[in-house]
Amino acid sequence: MLWADAKKARRIKANMWNHNIKFHQLSYREMEHLRQFRRDITKCFFLGIVSIPPFANYLVFLLMYLFPRQLLIKHFWTPKQQTDFLDIYHALRKQSHPEILCYLEKIIPLISDVGLQWHMTELCTKIQRGTHPAIHDILALRECFSNHPLGMNQLPAFQMKALSRAMLLTPYLPSLLLRHRLKAHTTVIHQLDKALTRLGIAQLTAQEVKSACYLRGLNSTHIAEERCRTWLGEWLQISCSLKEAELSLLLHNVVLLSTNYIGTRR
Repeated sequence: MLWADAKKARRIKANMWNHNIKFHQLSYREMEHLRQFRRDITKCFFLGIVSIPPFANYLVFLLMYLFPRQLLIKHFWTPKQQTDFLDIYHALRKQSHPEILCYLEKIIPLISDVGLQWHMTELCTKIQRGTHPAIHDILALRECFSNHPLGMNQLPAFQMKALSRAMLLTPYLPSLLLRHRLKAHTTVIHQLDKALTRLGIAQLTAQEVKSACYLRGLNSTHIAEERCRTWLGEWLQISCSLKEAELSLLLHNVVLLSTNYIGTRR
């Protein structure tokens, strides 16, 4: 399977090179394939390095058996492992949600506009009470996330670390690299969102819908397909309303839109 993925990724890259196509100009499925293949090949590269010394391949097999979640790509997970491992990963990223929301509360006095202060207070209160926020509740705050205090370039290191954990990215990097990686990761998701809007959610298979939701912060493994499609539609409405300077809101939306969605409070 990985070999077939590699051949497909090579065809896509060759087509991009031959026709001068940028990543954001690809179709949704082509973009998603390249994104996922890059993550898979990173795991394989690590195993390849470990297996270089003589007889180390035996150690590699042992490590894969002992740590399938960390070392094996999804192709080699059993259906039960896939459900269990996705639950584990979501539990890990969910641990950062209170920290992220706490920071949003703390910066309310730093917001210069009184109306925006009220909207932020209302949003934080709703989420803490277990209410799923409406699209307009989130978009009303887009100005706060385009510059001080919540713009991508103004986020403090501890908030970037928490957001990295929420996105299943390593937080153990210097601040400069954390910011760069979060920007790059959020930009890719924004580009995927635009491509998905062009394609239409209705064109996705059930598995594609669940994978898309999981990438964006929702633990879709235990939620019905139609509920996932509804949530993904809400996400796309928010994402496609944002400009590049407002992508910090999309990054925080991983927490804001997913925390209290029906079926997620387990």
